[in-house]
Amino acid sequence: MHPNLTLDFSDDLLKIARQRMPFGKYAGELLIDLPEAYITWFHRKGYPDGELGRLLSLLYEVHLNNLTELFTPLRQN
Repeated sequence: MHPNLTLDFSDDLLKIARQRMPFGKYAGELLIDLPEAYITWFHRKGYPDGELGRLLSLLYEVHLNNLTELFTPLRQN
């Protein structure tokens, strides 16, 4: 296993928990709070370029594998 894999993954989860959607119907919403149907729509239609697309792709995989509990400790109160 690559030594930075775990660190990179947890950094990405933290970004998903803190970053807001910059455009569209859910502009301003935290990525973590986007509806699953919206995330699935991106999976079907194509993700945006860059980091946002990468994070949405990871978020889709988290939902697909029923791992949303990974976000529980990352939610800000």
